[in-house]
Amino acid sequence: MASYLVPTLQQAFCGVVGSNISPNVTDTATGISPATTQPQSILGFLFSFTALQDWLKLIVIGGVLESSRRLFYSAYNKFVNSFFITAIFDDGDDSYDWMMVWLSKHPSWAEAREIQISTNSFGLKSSAVLIPGEDEGASDLVQGSRKLAYMPRVSTTQSLWFRRRWVTVTRSQEPSGYYSRPEDRLTIRIMTRHHRVLNELLQEAKREYKAALEHSITIYVSDSSNCWRNVASRPKRPLRSIVLDPGIKDLLIDDAKDFLGSKPWYAARGIPFRRGYLLYGAPGSGKTSIIHSLAGELGLDVYIISLSRVGMDDNALSELISELPEKCIALMEDIDAAFTQTLNRDDEPSESGPGERPDGPHAREPPKSTSRVSLSGLLNALDGVGAQEGRILFATTNKYGALDPALCRPGRMDVHIEFKLASQFQARELYRYFYLPEEDEGAECEDDDGSGKESLGSGYAKSTNLIDLDPASDSSEKPSTASIKVSPRGNGNLSRAPKLSHREILQLASRFADAIPERQFSMASLQGYLMGYKTRPLDAVNDVAAWVEKEQSKKTTATANLDDA
Repeated sequence: MASYLVPTLQQAFCGVVGSNISPNVTDTATGISPATTQPQSILGFLFSFTALQDWLKLIVIGGVLESSRRLFYSAYNKFVNSFFITAIFDDGDDSYDWMMVWLSKHPSWAEAREIQISTNSFGLKSSAVLIPGEDEGASDLVQGSRKLAYMPRVSTTQSLWFRRRWVTVTRSQEPSGYYSRPEDRLTIRIMTRHHRVLNELLQEAKREYKAALEHSITIYVSDSSNCWRNVASRPKRPLRSIVLDPGIKDLLIDDAKDFLGSKPWYAARGIPFRRGYLLYGAPGSGKTSIIHSLAGELGLDVYIISLSRVGMDDNALSELISELPEKCIALMEDIDAAFTQTLNRDDEPSESGPGERPDGPHAREPPKSTSRVSLSGLLNALDGVGAQEGRILFATTNKYGALDPALCRPGRMDVHIEFKLASQFQARELYRYFYLPEEDEGAECEDDDGSGKESLGSGYAKSTNLIDLDPASDSSEKPSTASIKVSPRGNGNLSRAPKLSHREILQLASRFADAIPERQFSMASLQGYLMGYKTRPLDAVNDVAAWVEKEQSKKTTATANLDDA
């Protein structure tokens, strides 16, 4: 081959060089044209080396072999891939969590040779992901620890079987930035030619994930990349655990359910399918708690929108709200504080209502805003062209009068509900729920007949020697305090509670409510007081008067110090 290439290259090279040299130019000494001697002499000199001829052979043969290899493997990969379906799941997407939970529970993972142990629960409660042999009925101290789960090892391919199909799983990590942690990526290959098997796998993984979240709600927050990220799941809170003034819970539940079922009605009239609720009032009055309970009742996830997040501006807020799913609860807490730089509230009463705005010569100048989100940007994000439809927006504030009227108008905040300080009705219901378990609610009618039967499921069952709970009765008819066994003082709940019937607890609840002044304490403060008496309902009633006096004294002192300042 070299003997053929040498004259060919010489002839080609001479033709190229000779075309650029005038044929009339000749060497004066020899009469020979340099166009015919110089290229031939150079090429002849180069090809006189045997090594160069061998190199040419290697280059040509190597090029042919490499091209053949690439062509073969390209055809081979196309042939093999025609029998597989490849699916890629990126970290941060819901489907990634579905698959990771499904894989952690797959039977083949218990026998895998290369695995990674993790305490990541992928947004689920920790008891939803367990290693084989871990007992869910263990002691409370063990259950309080984080659970372990099997995960695919990074950069390792594992194989398993699904519906008699061979499946390979590869977990990799992709760099996402200098200051960010690597993003996980899951690659699944299924030996099938139809998408039906992949759809069945996704549906099974989603069902298993949703089943683990049956009694929980999922919480999402935005990360530094302005993407929604699943951060946790929280147990659903029963509505009966939220004690509000009569009618408020029914109003919220009925209105939200009516909205979720009225999409065709909104579409027929050209009204944007959005609903906003503004909950305002005293701190600790149950605004956030009712949102948590409502999310569980409606089966919706909660997306927390923080206007003070680093990097949040008008564009980021608009993009974030536009990426909300169609059915969810978007939560903006303390929306009045989003445009203020101070952490302290001004002197405006927290329970102020519409029209009570800080005006007058002695009104305090509002603090300057440090948020990069402007009011106009917030308004456009809530009901602009790019605003998501189908979502339910909840905004909470402790200062109703500090909000701009444009933010509170219908279309942005359709329903306004005031949360006041605790009434005596709320105090009584809180005490009753605190010391009566859910399964004992229906025992009231059975116990009121005076039959004296013990209420077995309450934990405060009827004692053998009934306690006279009527404060107006004769003291001589009451049993001595020595005969009443009360747990030692403390905040623990491991000691045994005194046995009280349903009727006795209702009487104690009335006494407790009578000692609470109307609209002076928040529900959070009352609950905090009862937390110190988890297993001592009698002491909670006996000590509440002293606690009220102490708290009122604190408020008086704080008010006096504020006036002096």
